[in-house]
Amino acid sequence: MAPRRPTARDRSRRVLSQNFLADPAAVARMVRAVRPEPDDLLLEVGAGRGQLTRPLAARCGRLVAYEVDPTVLPELAATCAPLPHVEIRAADFLAASPPDQPFSVAGNIPWSLTAAVVRWCLAAPGLRAATLLTQLDYARKRAGDHGRWSRLTVSTWPEHHWRLAGRVPRNAFRPVPAVDGGILRLERRTVPLLAPDALPAYRRMVELGFGGVGGSLAASLRTAHPGRRVDGALRAARVAPDTPVGLVWPEQWLVLFRLLHASDSGRSGKPRPSGTAPAPNAYRAGRRSGRKAGPDDPRRQRR
Repeated sequence: MAPRRPTARDRSRRVLSQNFLADPAAVARMVRAVRPEPDDLLLEVGAGRGQLTRPLAARCGRLVAYEVDPTVLPELAATCAPLPHVEIRAADFLAASPPDQPFSVAGNIPWSLTAAVVRWCLAAPGLRAATLLTQLDYARKRAGDHGRWSRLTVSTWPEHHWRLAGRVPRNAFRPVPAVDGGILRLERRTVPLLAPDALPAYRRMVELGFGGVGGSLAASLRTAHPGRRVDGALRAARVAPDTPVGLVWPEQWLVLFRLLHASDSGRSGKPRPSGTAPAPNAYRAGRRSGRKAGPDDPRRQRR
């Protein structure tokens, strides 16, 4: 018997990286992870035939469903016909402008576009949260579930929290993919862990650390900061000098940043450019030089 020729739908699935959810338990797990509120505006990426659209729409105030595959649009339209607060857009989500009001994103997204969808979400100023069904390995990598942390996660940690919100077995999809799925939850923090004017310097430090200059995190940081300060900051953050950069927790990065930049910020709160040594403390300088304490010296005042 001659092999079956691929249909237009088969070709669409391959080109668009489509694996539709077919397991009601997996759909319910995804909806629980999204946690939509009655007044929320929710954007769904890759709505497909509406397997997630209907249960999500039942829990949010307004839903905008994006789908570019013309072969599934009629079925999606029929599913959403009784849902007046659902708007279907036959358009590319990645080409859309973010809404002016606060919103969330959810979807069983095309796995080949995962990185692009994540970048779109991170750049959207009004995003509250994104709950994305991705390949399990991608979700674990971004959430630090392997015990390693990616550069993207660490660099965005002061403003965004990443976590693995669940797993979906491969047999819950049709067609069945080669790997399991993971529910990646990305939430914008209501209060960033660093002041906005400190974020550029923090990101530069992360780029430096992950850049591999010098062969280790400690060596990379020493190219921009005095060695003794780097050693002290690593001890305080409980990071061994030979720790691979991917094993340093985001919380430890924040400790390193605060300690390495604390004396660079001064009263203005603006970090000093990397590699610039801080002005010496007058008291320490006096002790090193052997200079006699003057009438206003803090050593005399403490006696």
